[in-house]
Order: sequence, then C-alpha cells, then structure tokens
Amino acid sequence: QVQLVESGGGLVQPGGSLRLSCAASGFTFSNSAMSWYRQAPGKEREFVATVTFSVRSTNYAVSVKGRFTISRDNAKNTVVLQMNSLTPEDTAVYLCSARVFPGVWGQGTQVTVSA
Repeated sequence: QVQLVESGGGLVQPGGSLRLSCAASGFTFSNSAMSWYRQAPGKEREFVATVTFSVRSTNYAVSVKGRFTISRDNAKNTVVLQMNSLTPEDTAVYLCSARVFPGVWGQGTQVTVSA
C-alpha cells in the first residue's frame, strides 16, 4: 500500500536549519508531484512547497519562499525539505503528500522552533 514516512524534525533555535525527509513507497514515485504541508496547533493544514515529478518546477508558499528548498531523488523515492532561517512561526507538524494519492498522509514530523 502507499506509505509516506517523514523524518528529520526536532527542536531548533530561531535562525537555525533543519532538513526533513519523506520516504515514499507503494506507488511509482517518479510519476507523481510531491508536496510538503504543515499543521500548527489549532490551525488548518497549509501548503508549504511542491516539486513536479520531473523536477522541472517547484512552488512555495509565500511565507517560506527564499528560506525553504524542496528537492527529490527519484532513484531513492525520497523528497527533501531544507529549511533555513527558521522562525517560531514555522513550528508545526510537517507532512508530505503525493499528488496522485491526495488522501494519503504519513504520521508527520514535529518541528519546533524556540529559544
């Protein structure tokens, strides 16, 4: 079955960096755009970034543009989110999503930005 497993979260100080990974299985990874979303306590899930299946295009939420970079390795079925210049407003559970399976989510990985 389709599985998405996120990892790499943790506690980081403001201005710090984290690198999140999502390992995908159960579908043809190279055929699907992949995205990252996040959900903060008491807030709705929001889009963070997406990368097309061919890696020819990326798109970012305004709030993270210039600080986050999404990439993918189709040979390893992995999508990565490099997060720099983190602020407390980036605190959330981060989840990845495959466009071809929009209803499938992993458990997410917690990112906490705090001094």
